[in-house]
Amino acid sequence: MKHAIYRVSSFRIEGPYTLRVGFDDATEQVIDFQPVLAGELFGPLRDLAVFNQVRIDPEVNTLVWPNGADFDPATLHDWPAHADALAARAKQWNFSPA
Repeated sequence: MKHAIYRVSSFRIEGPYTLRVGFDDATEQVIDFQPVLAGELFGPLRDLAVFNQVRIDPEVNTLVWPNGADFDPATLHDWPAHADALAARAKQWNFSPA
């Protein structure tokens, strides 16, 4: 089975927790990350000062944050297909016992 490999080529902060993400196939997604910012890894990104430190990792060509949080570029590319499931999972992360 063959699947496309995408690389993040650009991003721009569009608003709180929202990024316009460009890909190497000349497509873009505007992604509101707020619904998925929960749990040990993604929860710290609720601090906008941390969220806004996003950058593109030049080795793996995806968005990364200083605390090690990242998303698979294919997930970002196809965000509308994954957003609801990720948001549901994030709700579970908030209620997981420590």
